[in-house]
Formats: sequence, structure tokens, C-alpha cells
Amino acid sequence: MTAAATPRAWQRMLSGRRLDLLDPSPLDVEIGDIAHGLARVARWNGQTSGDHAFSVAQHSLVVEAIFGHLNPASPDELLAALLHDGPEYVIGDMISPFKSVVGGDYKAVEKRLEAAIYRRFALPPHCAPTLKAKIKKADTVSAYFEATLLAGFTPEEARKFFGQPRGITKDMLPIEPVPAIEAQRLFLERFAAIEAERVSAAGIEA
Repeated sequence: MTAAATPRAWQRMLSGRRLDLLDPSPLDVEIGDIAHGLARVARWNGQTSGDHAFSVAQHSLVVEAIFGHLNPASPDELLAALLHDGPEYVIGDMISPFKSVVGGDYKAVEKRLEAAIYRRFALPPHCAPTLKAKIKKADTVSAYFEATLLAGFTPEEARKFFGQPRGITKDMLPIEPVPAIEAQRLFLERFAAIEAERVSAAGIEA
């Protein structure tokens, strides 16, 4: 009897990279793979209204927009907000109730992927607590609008779980679901714009 093969713990990306989930390297992270993957992962397990799924890529754009509205943010901070759900291009978007069931192992994998993604783009491997809290607030505001506009929650239900947004209205947000290829394009465009701001800021500081 032969020994069982070691289970595969890596994923082949369309860029040709091979990303190891147990020990992810920043060298195997590509923004094109992230955008492609996030644009094809549905928020709310796909239980949203409209002709298209509301993707994690589009959610990321909404969160970054909210974060920018609520905070005087540097380009690095805007990029951290845009990439806050980056690991989901590999592991998908588990809904919060299921995360609670799965527990710590899921979070450990997510943290390793987050660190590799942030390092790939010259950010600290994990957000400072104050920045993390601000991004989480923007994420929660986004969840309120997604819940009420797309996922069938009443305002009363949404307020119970996500609170009442202040200073943000739906008209400020790109929340109408778009095709995956469009979400991918918009994500890459916003990434490129933030990167240009980072380069410009570095030039001024130098």
C-alpha cells in the first residue's frame, strides 16, 4: 500500500503564479489575479437582487469610497482599504455566520494571505489597529447599504446588525451590480489611480 499523497495546498493562478495557501509568498501575488478573482466572488452568497452578482471587487470599491469620504486618508491607507478583502480572491467570501462556525483555522489562513498581499504592494503586513478600525467602519457602512439595497434586509434589520450610517448616502456609492468583467476593470482602474497617487506622494517627500 502506498502512502497517501500530500494534499495540494496551492492554487494555480491565470497569471501562471502558484500561490501556496499555507505559506503564501508576496512574489506570487499579482494584482491582475486579485482583480479577476474578486470580480467573480459573490457577496452575500449570491443572494442579491439584480442581473449580476454583487462581487467582492465591487464591494471593495464601495468600502474604499466610504473610507475616503469619512477619513482624510493617505494613498497607502486608501490602498489598504481597497485591498481589505484581498484574501478572498483565493479563499472566497464566507458569510459571517459560517466564519463563526469555522473558527480560528480560517482566520489563520486569511491573515497569512493578507500579509502576503500587503507586502506585495509595499504596505505593512497588517493594518495598525486605528486604521483597521476605520476600514472596518467603512466595511460596516457598506454592509448596511448592500443589505438594504441588494440583500432584502429591512432598514430596521440592517440597523440592528450594522448600525445607522452617518454622513454617507447611497448616491455616493457605486453599488449597482455590474458584470464581472466591468467590476474587474473598475477595480484595476482604481488600483492604478491610487498607485499613481502613491508614486506622486513619494516624489514630493523625496
